[in-house]
Amino acid sequence: MRKHDVDGDRIPDAPVRRTPRKARFDDEPEPERSGRLTAQEKARLANLRDDAYAEREIPGGGDRWSTWADGEQGPRPLPYWVVTELAAVDTELGVLKSGKEADVHLLRRGLPAGQPGERDGGETGREPGDHARVTDSGTAGGGASGDGCLLAAKRYRSDEHRMFHRDAGYLEGRRMRRSREMRAMRNRTSFGRNLIAEQWAVAEFATLSRLWSAGAPVPYPVQRAGTELLMEFLGDADGTAAPRLAQLRPDAEELRDLWQQTVRAVESLAAQGLAHGDLSAYNVLVHSGRVVLIDLPQVVDVVANPRGTEFLARDVRNIADWFLARGLDPADADAGELVAELRELAGLP
Repeated sequence: MRKHDVDGDRIPDAPVRRTPRKARFDDEPEPERSGRLTAQEKARLANLRDDAYAEREIPGGGDRWSTWADGEQGPRPLPYWVVTELAAVDTELGVLKSGKEADVHLLRRGLPAGQPGERDGGETGREPGDHARVTDSGTAGGGASGDGCLLAAKRYRSDEHRMFHRDAGYLEGRRMRRSREMRAMRNRTSFGRNLIAEQWAVAEFATLSRLWSAGAPVPYPVQRAGTELLMEFLGDADGTAAPRLAQLRPDAEELRDLWQQTVRAVESLAAQGLAHGDLSAYNVLVHSGRVVLIDLPQVVDVVANPRGTEFLARDVRNIADWFLARGLDPADADAGELVAELRELAGLP
């Protein structure tokens, strides 16, 4: 043995012997594997981790720094109440709603006490009174106050659920650039479910941006980062959310007014060639007497979709039935007549 083969009393390591893997029977379950995050989710989580290392405690007791610069931003001009200072912090205030595909949290975004900050140069948004952004008492939409603004944070679930409600129809015609991603989505792997969740968030953000810019009664989409969508919070400054239409028991006059507002709302969608796709009294908010449509990730292009007329008619039937059950005069809620009008607005034959 040569001298350099032995160093003192140390002898070379013995080669590692690998134990052959035991054969798996057909009925033996596959080992669980952790899901893979999308690129945007990785970047967002990396930013949060970097913030945690850079400073142990977020100023003002916040839960994270503002994510304003981390993703897509809402349509311009920005409403005046949107907080764009990069020195702002986000504070979690609780859960507003839990659903099958997403949870909605209440978030306050604002500068910590005594913290200076500058806006990112965004334009001033719509004036008070435009598109029902200000209540009768003068409180601005978005829960704006001296402490910042309240936001609804909609966070799509991914790995916990193997299927999304109606996701097969949603994914039809929406192709990813990579066949690996399409396979993952089709097979509902952990990575695929994360991709589907992000696609739902992308779709809802794009729809809200389009409809807001067209003047439709929808919440303002503040930003999207990964599977999280931040929107205008519709409710009071103390965090009390606006009620859903299904929670109300309006008198005859209020019922007629709400129906007329709902008709104008679906007309505004039809004018864009769209149908809500899942319209009911549970995804219509009434904020200070104003109707606002929510939950729009599954919006349907009634012109391109072969079943467009079917979705349009179903939306009208569902919402008209609720109003009729509450005592609305059938003469005021002719579903067939409304469907014909919406078809014409959408440019359908």
